[in-house]
Amino acid sequence: MNVRGTEPVWKVGELAAEAGLTVRALHHYDRIGLVCPAKRSGTGHRLYTEADVERLYQVLALRQLGLSLDQIAELLAGTVSMSQVLATHRDYLAAQLVATRELHALVATLAATAQSRPDTSADRFLELIRRTVMVDEILEQYFTQEQLAQLAQRREELGEQHIQRAESAWGELIPQVDAAIAAGMDPTSVQAQQLAARWMQLLEGFHGGDAGLRDSMNRMYTGDADRSQGEVCGPSPAQLEFITAANASRR
Repeated sequence: MNVRGTEPVWKVGELAAEAGLTVRALHHYDRIGLVCPAKRSGTGHRLYTEADVERLYQVLALRQLGLSLDQIAELLAGTVSMSQVLATHRDYLAAQLVATRELHALVATLAATAQSRPDTSADRFLELIRRTVMVDEILEQYFTQEQLAQLAQRREELGEQHIQRAESAWGELIPQVDAAIAAGMDPTSVQAQQLAARWMQLLEGFHGGDAGLRDSMNRMYTGDADRSQGEVCGPSPAQLEFITAANASRR
């Protein structure tokens, strides 16, 4: 930092070193009009004033939030509000968080499969990935990005062992419900109510009592029954009808 007259100024190299940036980055900020030095030396070199330095640190603070340079320029220019920018960026980060967690879950599944079944072919792994992509497409139709992030966080908190136990429980319950339907069991009977109680308990483990997640899940199962049944192991219309009637008789 140098003092010219009564005002301190920084040469580009000095400011770059102090801010932890490269000279090239400061030149770029100047070219796009984001942080422009207020002064020039007699030989044309950039000289940054205290106001310029303050603006630079505002830019760096916003960059720490992950905002793009275009977003920062709009924000500092006053063309958009902080709430607008942060809300948009929040939604973007939520989507990125979901994608990262889903990718982590897929890789973990594939790694576990590869370890337990080293003879699994590449075609089998590609089929697992294909089915995962199709499941994701269905979920994105019925769940918001925030809900998908919430589900990913919930899965992480519960842990894979809990998820596996739940999947095993579903694997036992669904054939029992199918058998009850095939046998013509009265949905209002005690046995049917017990099946419904277990069904609702397992669903509670999925949505955690969140009304929004429960409603989105119900829309997915009823709005695209055939596809959800095939791709995300959703209930069949007959199962839904039986469990709905049995659960209503519990109240």
